[in-house]
Amino acid sequence: MSAEQFSIDTARAAAERDQLGAWVAEFLASPGSDNAELAAVLSQSPRWWIGPVELPLDQLQRLAGPSGAPVLEAVEEDEWRDDVEDLAHQVEEGHQPPPVIVTYRDDQLEVEDGNHRLEALRRAGRSVAWAVVSFEDEGELEQFVSRSEGAVT
Repeated sequence: MSAEQFSIDTARAAAERDQLGAWVAEFLASPGSDNAELAAVLSQSPRWWIGPVELPLDQLQRLAGPSGAPVLEAVEEDEWRDDVEDLAHQVEEGHQPPPVIVTYRDDQLEVEDGNHRLEALRRAGRSVAWAVVSFEDEGELEQFVSRSEGAVT
């Protein structure tokens, strides 16, 4: 798949075929993401996947991001790469970036891949992001789905 083929629609189609984990692995190993190591980690069994689902930005625990946001490491606004600003402008013009990759762990949604996409969405004034969510425990999946019924699209 080309980078353009990693979209919400292709993720949705993969989920319908019960191949969302393979879609994530292929996406992470593709040019632009270049994260084959993460793809290998997230491909380890057992793992359950749902998505793409829309999640509020303020519920996503990001590895890095602006101060004041739920992040593990705050980064000054001027330290983000120029491509984040370019992507924000594209989002403002209607572009939808690929879903972010998230792991649900200990009642938190931890962003595995997509910090720059999330920052671009934030800069474009968006409050939600499309995400593909993994679960290491089937019970956590059931807990997430039951808590999210009606709140997740």
